[in-house]
Amino acid sequence: EYSQNPAIYSEQNVVDRTELKAIQNTYIQSYYRVWNVQTPPEPLEKIIWPLMSYTAGRRYGENLKLLPQEWFDTMIVNSNFENYGSLNRYALTLNFSHLRNFPTHKPLFSDPKKAGEGYPFDYLQNSAAHANEPLFVSHYSNDGAWVYVFTAYATGWLPSSSVVFLDEKQVIEWKESRHIRFTKEFYPLRDEDGHFVFNSRVGMLLPLLKEEKDSYVVKVSTIDAFNTPHFLEVKIPKSAAVLHPLLLERSNLAALSSEMMQSNYGWGGLNESRDCSSTVRDLFTPFGIWLPRNSFRQGQIGRVISFENLSNDKKVTLIKKEGIPFETLLYLRGHIVLYLGEYEGTIMILHNMWGVRTLIDGEEGRVVIGRTVISTLEIGKELEGYQSEKSLLSKLKSMNIITENGSVED
Repeated sequence: EYSQNPAIYSEQNVVDRTELKAIQNTYIQSYYRVWNVQTPPEPLEKIIWPLMSYTAGRRYGENLKLLPQEWFDTMIVNSNFENYGSLNRYALTLNFSHLRNFPTHKPLFSDPKKAGEGYPFDYLQNSAAHANEPLFVSHYSNDGAWVYVFTAYATGWLPSSSVVFLDEKQVIEWKESRHIRFTKEFYPLRDEDGHFVFNSRVGMLLPLLKEEKDSYVVKVSTIDAFNTPHFLEVKIPKSAAVLHPLLLERSNLAALSSEMMQSNYGWGGLNESRDCSSTVRDLFTPFGIWLPRNSFRQGQIGRVISFENLSNDKKVTLIKKEGIPFETLLYLRGHIVLYLGEYEGTIMILHNMWGVRTLIDGEEGRVVIGRTVISTLEIGKELEGYQSEKSLLSKLKSMNIITENGSVED
């Protein structure tokens, strides 16, 4: 059992940066990209893939029974894609919100009897958005209960009651403010009368109204009885947020990594938890580093080094030689991890994962981890049925140093 304290690894492996890297100055531009378009940023044919991919005959509902064709027909009609791009308005989320692939809260599973399927792998959970995050709204569902939205990194359906529309002046004032970035999970935001608004999350930004000695006063949007924005002033202690991107220093990296260690596994942000890619993405937000939402695209940022045709030993040698602790991602299909450096000669990683594959008497299984952990690349090696050929190390495809020149998310 290795220490789950990130400070152990940052103190030993990190060389403090004394100035910001170029990638740390691009966040705000990317964050507000959906407020710089007038029409949906993706063509319709790229948006309707869930309706093509998830069909009757092999998909299961919340009762673990096959979903009938009629259910899918209802989803197609309610999606109202004939009116795609008919609204085209800017909005904010009112709270932490699940981006759904169909306009429904109901889950859709593959065969729940198979290892690694069923809960929590609801394939209608595309992603999640933090409270007061900018949105571009394409259109309403047929029943008006849902809106199809774009965030700066994902798309999907949100309940129409979970968004508030802004006019042009409100948009300009919001995005042209300076912003605070949260460094603490679940700090309760309250209005001036002490009423709860929502919790902070690492990965959230809010516009600054003024800075006081020990706190930031930020603007928060709720909604009034007429479905128009109602703006509040909320005080945030400086211990819970920062105004400028953090330097990549031991103490900062350890503190933010420790916040991520609190998160259980949540596929696509299910249950207000995180999966592998949202863990990495949110961790780097206070540092001003913008990352895409899915693991494949995260693995393309910065200087990418391929592991094609390399043995496990050669992968280890290359990681130790080229990897920069806490600035390097290791990518395998469907998963992304943060390289923490070495501990007693062993490569250590931080990642959020569901479970370890096992094979016992020909039957595949999962030993559930279900949270953010610090481990080696051979997590679960001591388990009965562990398959070395299915280890993280064996399946690694590439590494990428996100702070070095290479691809940058535009």
